[in-house]
Amino acid sequence: MSAGGWLAAARAALAPVIGAEAAAREARLMLGHATGWSPAQVAVAGGEALEAGAAARADALLARRMRREPLAQILGDWGFFGRRFAVTRDTLTPRPDTETLVELALAAPFRRVIDLGTGTGAIAVTLLAERPAATGVATDLSVATLAVAEGNAARHGVAGRLSFLNADWWDGVEGVFDLVVSNPPYVTEAEYAGLAPEITGWEPRGALTPGGDGLAAYRAIAAGLGAHLAPGGRCLVEIGAGQGEAVAALFAAAGLDAVAVHPDINGKPRVVSGTMPMRHDPP
Repeated sequence: MSAGGWLAAARAALAPVIGAEAAAREARLMLGHATGWSPAQVAVAGGEALEAGAAARADALLARRMRREPLAQILGDWGFFGRRFAVTRDTLTPRPDTETLVELALAAPFRRVIDLGTGTGAIAVTLLAERPAATGVATDLSVATLAVAEGNAARHGVAGRLSFLNADWWDGVEGVFDLVVSNPPYVTEAEYAGLAPEITGWEPRGALTPGGDGLAAYRAIAAGLGAHLAPGGRCLVEIGAGQGEAVAALFAAAGLDAVAVHPDINGKPRVVSGTMPMRHDPP
């Protein structure tokens, strides 16, 4: 079979499942992974014959995708903020929406950051890679997930500046930070049932939903800010649809100033931020 023939067949198989545009994009990525070709090579391959081993590998990838396994898990890594991050069934796939949080975090200086519920480590690793003088802590409730994050830290050269803690939010965390970030589980119990099979069947449920109204993680994060967010420090969290007002209220109740809701690249409310007031000692 030619490369073009395989791509056409893969698109035809995938299009009814994930849509024509996504099918075309994912077919190219799978063929590139199976052959070792660059995106440019895949784009011009056309009538080039596929070596039997490469065709078999491509077919195996396509079969996995037809079972609704996420492409990131099939390929083993995924792009985020210009870097590749290892992805497994113990992690969520880093998503472009979360880059909004990273951009906001990088908009002001910071020296010490904590990433609560780090997952792949994409947020913490990216922040330290972009700010070589900063150090940080990354926490997660899952030991298996932390192992993936540690590998990603080593992959991007920040392992010496990022420590990892198996913790349920603030449990066991010591010290103060001038930047607190998190992309916590925020999907409500009702919303979770309606998510795509790629999510409900393959990604860790606990990283997606805390159950109930989806706000439990924000309550836990807000409760620890008084002890762990330095005066003048910032807290930024990703939010789900319709949660901006509720999370902003939690931040305000925790004593933060300049609480704001920020949109993502699609104009949807995506991040809530706030700043810990500076302390003024009495005369």
